[in-house]
Amino acid sequence: MNKIFVVISFFVLPLLAEQIKITADSFEGNEKKGFTVFKGHVQIKKGSDELNASIVTVHTDKDRKPIKYEAKGKVSFYIDLPDNNATYKGDAGKATYYPVKKEYQFQKNVHLYQIGTDRKIFGEEVMLNANDGNAKAIGKKKKPVIMIFNIEDTK
Repeated sequence: MNKIFVVISFFVLPLLAEQIKITADSFEGNEKKGFTVFKGHVQIKKGSDELNASIVTVHTDKDRKPIKYEAKGKVSFYIDLPDNNATYKGDAGKATYYPVKKEYQFQKNVHLYQIGTDRKIFGEEVMLNANDGNAKAIGKKKKPVIMIFNIEDTK
């Protein structure tokens, strides 16, 4: 299948400060209902941030501004949060991003790595908020959250 390269301007995203580029095998959308679905080898790039998945649905408000991105199937990501002095990469079964709140929610076998540190979080659900720097993780009943980091010994 030929990939469709879409610089979202007429369908999903009106003018933004930073350009978003979405690449996928196909897309379909309904402007009146406020959604666009990208399928097959989906890659979204905005600045240094990147999201890859099998399917991504972009939900928009009545002004066609994005209010929610939902990614499913082999989700991988790279997120730079300069205001929090942190950069993350990882993977999950599902990811949701709320641009207004600048909140990332990852579900289903989440692996989150903070670049430049040895910090790692594994769990069933992980939430990151870029506005306030808060993070939260939830495990399963028989599979707890795992957080790995080093502590330097001071003498």
